[in-house]
Amino acid sequence: MRVPHQPDPPDASAPEDADIETSSDAYARRFSGTVGRWFLDVQAATTLALLRHLPAGASVLDVGGGHAQLAPALLGAGFEVTVVGSDPSCAGRLAPWLEQDRCRFEVANLRALPFPTGAFEAVLCFRLLPHSVAWTDLVGELSRVARRSVVLDYPSQRSVNVVADRLFRFKQRVEGNTRRYRIFDPREVRSAFTRRGFEVMDERPQFLFPMVLHRGIGNATVSRLVEAPPRLLGLTHLLGSPVILRADRRVAPS
Repeated sequence: MRVPHQPDPPDASAPEDADIETSSDAYARRFSGTVGRWFLDVQAATTLALLRHLPAGASVLDVGGGHAQLAPALLGAGFEVTVVGSDPSCAGRLAPWLEQDRCRFEVANLRALPFPTGAFEAVLCFRLLPHSVAWTDLVGELSRVARRSVVLDYPSQRSVNVVADRLFRFKQRVEGNTRRYRIFDPREVRSAFTRRGFEVMDERPQFLFPMVLHRGIGNATVSRLVEAPPRLLGLTHLLGSPVILRADRRVAPS
């Protein structure tokens, strides 16, 4: 059976440049207002919780992180942050931190990163995997340059995404610039890391209900109230999405 909401198979030879869209001001407007701020707060808090095992001042690479959704929180937590994007335009939203020399930005092929194996304590990748032209290659490169951990997000099949096709038109009306994206079976993501000597240590789904529904509600207080019971009952952990995952290296980098 065809998985709902899957795009046509991409051309694996195409450049990995979906971060150009996610680094744009237009994309950032999808996270404006109280609901958007709540989304980003949940994402940042979850990510920082997954990075608590790292020492103070650890080096972190944010692949495709020109959206600047995580860089400020990472810097605030004391990490040494490098962001890599597929195009110079991806640095625009990072300007306040780049101008103060608080973080670095580099342009690179996201599937052939210009860093040695194990160059960073942790590697992050958000808003990119569902739009990747070759997601397993991307996971391989994230894993290669991570000395200890990889943290990324992905939309899960084990969620209301099973009816994503029916929600897509509503999502387009609410968000305006939404794109079709790949939805993942958690087992295939775990397998991709296992093949590279990593083990998934933690998976934290963020919301039980679709983010587009919360955008439609337009009230963060109401959304928090709606999400609280399933979170307390453990339903969010079982059926929530997007999932933020942390995989740790089990095989020493060569």
